[in-house]
Amino acid sequence: MSAVQAMHRSILTLDTHVDIPWPDRGDFATGASSRCVDLPKMREGGMGAACLVAYVGQGPVSDAGHAGASAKALAMLDVIARAGDVPGVRVCDTADALLAAHAAGEVAIIPAVENGYTIGEDLGLLAQFRARGARYMTLTHNGHNALADSARPMAHLGDEAEPHGGLSALGRAAVAEMNRLGMLVDVSHTSRKTMMQAVELSRAPVFASHSCVRALCDHPRNLDDGQLDALKACGGVIHITAMDAFLCPRDVRQTHRVGVADFVDHIDYAVRRIGIAHVGISSDFDGGGGIEGWANAAQAPNLTAELMRRGYDHAQIAALWGGNFVRILRQAEEVAAQTR
Repeated sequence: MSAVQAMHRSILTLDTHVDIPWPDRGDFATGASSRCVDLPKMREGGMGAACLVAYVGQGPVSDAGHAGASAKALAMLDVIARAGDVPGVRVCDTADALLAAHAAGEVAIIPAVENGYTIGEDLGLLAQFRARGARYMTLTHNGHNALADSARPMAHLGDEAEPHGGLSALGRAAVAEMNRLGMLVDVSHTSRKTMMQAVELSRAPVFASHSCVRALCDHPRNLDDGQLDALKACGGVIHITAMDAFLCPRDVRQTHRVGVADFVDHIDYAVRRIGIAHVGISSDFDGGGGIEGWANAAQAPNLTAELMRRGYDHAQIAALWGGNFVRILRQAEEVAAQTR
C-alpha cells in the first residue's frame, strides 16, 4: 500500500455534501450507475462517510409551492434512510453512531436537507426532518425563501435584492428550533447578511457545507474574509467544495482545467486565515461538483495526495477530512441536550 493510501485509509474521510439523484433509481449499491457517489465508488476511493442531501430547488413562495417542496424532501429522506438496508452501510444521526460505523468498517451515511424552502412556513417540519435522521439544513438555495435571503436572487421568481434584510422573523425562529433539535445551520447559498445573522443567533456552531473562498474566486456563493472570521468566532467550519466555478474565475477556466491543486489552494487560504480547525472538505457530487482528479468518490485519494504534497500531517488531514465536522456535529448535540 502506498503512503497516500495508508494515510487516506487510516482516517475518517467524510464528504459533507452529496446530492442524491431524483427520482431515485435504486442504484446506490450497484456500481453500475452514472452517479458520482455510490457504494462501490466510495469503497474504491476509501470514503468512510457522506452527508446525502435531500435537495429541493427553489420555487414559488406559496402554499402550493411549500407543500410540494416539503413532500419531496420527506420522500427523499425516506430514500436516504433506505441506504441503511444495504450490507456494510449504516445511516447515522449522531456523532457517536458515525464513529461507531467507521470503527466497524461500515460506510456511514448522514442525512441532510438543502433549502429551507422545504419547510415553507411550518417550523414543525424541522422535527419531521430530524426524526428521519437529518443533521443539517441549508437555509436557502438559489432564490429567497420565507426564512432568509439567498446569495443569488432569482429574477424569474420575482426576487428583490434583499427582501428580509437577512433572516426573516421566521428564519430566526428556525435557527432556534434547529438548535433545539441538534440540527446544524448550514449557510452555504445564503446572503452575507443571512449568514452573519445566523452566526450571531445560533447557540451551536454554524457551518458552510459546500462553499469556497471569495478572495480567490469572486463568486457570490463564496465566503469573504469577514465571513470566514465569523465562522471561526462561532466555532464553525467552511467545507471547501469541488465546484469549478467557485474555485477559479471564469477567465481562468477558459484556458485551465480546474483540478485538485486549485481545490487545495482554497484549503490553504482558509487554513492560513482561520486555522485548521475551521476548514473541511465537500464535493457537491451529483449536484454539479467534480473537478480534474476528483471527478467522483473513487478518486478521493488524489485529494489526500495533494494535501500530503503540501505538507499537511496526519492529524491535520484527519481534521480536514472529517474530524472538524464530527466536532461540530457533537457540539450541536450538546446544545440540544442543554435545551431539553
